Amino acid sequence: MKTAKFWYRAATVLTILVMLLVGAMRRITIPTPEWWDVSGLPLFHASLNSVAAVLILLGGIFIKLGFKKVHRTLMMSAFAVSGVFLLSYVTYHFTAGHTVFGDLDKDGSLNEVEAMLVITRKPMYLTILGTHIVLAIVSFPLVLFSIIAAVFSQFSLHKKLTRFAYPLWLYVAITGPVVYLLIKPYY
Repeated sequence: MKTAKFWYRAATVLTILVMLLVGAMRRITIPTPEWWDVSGLPLFHASLNSVAAVLILLGGIFIKLGFKKVHRTLMMSAFAVSGVFLLSYVTYHFTAGHTVFGDLDKDGSLNEVEAMLVITRKPMYLTILGTHIVLAIVSFPLVLFSIIAAVFSQFSLHKKLTRFAYPLWLYVAITGPVVYLLIKPYY
């Protein structure tokens, strides 16, 4: 069995690779065949985030109640759901491009009328989206390191990490569906 040190290094490398992939999504669009339809994926992603949020919340409740095995199962399930989300999300954005908030005619930019229609809502959307993105970046390695600490029975470190990882991960999981609901009219 590999040591915890190996897994912390692997998690660091994985974090860097994921950040590079996510950064490349906005710059690269992979052409797809005509039959490739990803239009249902944003709802799928919001659903996965919602499920993850419930699992994370329940995991926090059950550890407070002292049910360690239930907590572990819930948190690993949340991690698996979040992993499926991440893979699907990256695939979607590499093949579908991105959606512009307020773009009613779906031409990829806002004209004067579209901009005026969202002038009061766009700052709120960008604030939620911005905090969602930044906290997703911050929480990803924290969640990975928290899991590694728990697997290797480093519970003191696990507790220290989850003090930050838990609320950040929960916020990201909750704001994912909120972002979807806000931008849904423009898909």
